[in-house]
Amino acid sequence: MTNPEIKFEQKPIELIIFDCDGVLVDSETISKSVLLALLEKLGVKVSEDYFHKNFLGYNFEHVTAKVLADFSVVLTSEFRENFRCELIKAFASQLKPTLQLPWLLPQLNVKTCVATSGSPEKVKNSLHYTELEDFFAGNVFTSSQVKNGKPAPDLFLYSAKQMGVSPENCLVIEDSNAGISAALAADMNVIRYIGGSHMKNTTNFLHDVTTIKHWKQLLELFPSLCSSLKIER
Repeated sequence: MTNPEIKFEQKPIELIIFDCDGVLVDSETISKSVLLALLEKLGVKVSEDYFHKNFLGYNFEHVTAKVLADFSVVLTSEFRENFRCELIKAFASQLKPTLQLPWLLPQLNVKTCVATSGSPEKVKNSLHYTELEDFFAGNVFTSSQVKNGKPAPDLFLYSAKQMGVSPENCLVIEDSNAGISAALAADMNVIRYIGGSHMKNTTNFLHDVTTIKHWKQLLELFPSLCSSLKIER
C-alpha cells in the first residue's frame, strides 16, 4: 500500500540503500524464533510486540543492553556465539529472498548498496544463501563500521559517502522503526517495506512514510529507477 499524501523530494535518486534483514531477505521471523528460544532458556520471555519495538532493526549490542536493563540478565559472549551458530544453521535451510526481489534487482539502473545492523558475518551468509551477493558487488556496510547504529543516521550517511552519492539523492528502503528513524535523520528519501513475513500483523509504526508491500510498487513510485518497466512477470 502506498500513501499518496507523502511527497518525495524532486531530486533524482542515484542510490538505493537496502536494509538486509526483512527487506532483502525474509529473515526476521527466523531470527526471532531462534533468539526468543535461547532467551527463554535464560528465563526471559519476550512478546512479539516487545520484539518489534525493542529488537527489530537494532544491532546485537542494543539487544544485549535492553535485556540487561529490562530483565537484569547478562547475554554473555557464549550466548552470542550460540545465537550465531543456531542462526547460521537456520538460515542455511530456511532463508529466502523477499518475494519478487530477484525480479527487481536486475532491472535497477542506479547504484545499490546494503546497510544493515547485522554483523558482517551475518549479512555475508544471508546474501550467500539467497544468491544475492553478486547484485551488490561488495557494497555492503554494517553498523560495526560506524560509531552509532540505527536509529542514528551514521550508517546511512557512511554508506552514501562510500558510494559517492549525496544524502538527498539517496532512497532508503527499511522495515523497522529504527531504520526509518535513521533514514529520516540522514535527510534521505525513505520507503517502508512490509513484504516480509514478520510484518503481516504489524501496525506499530512511529513514522508516517510511504509504505509498500510488493516490489513492483517501488517501480510504480519511481519508474526512472529502471531502464524499461516490466512489472508483469
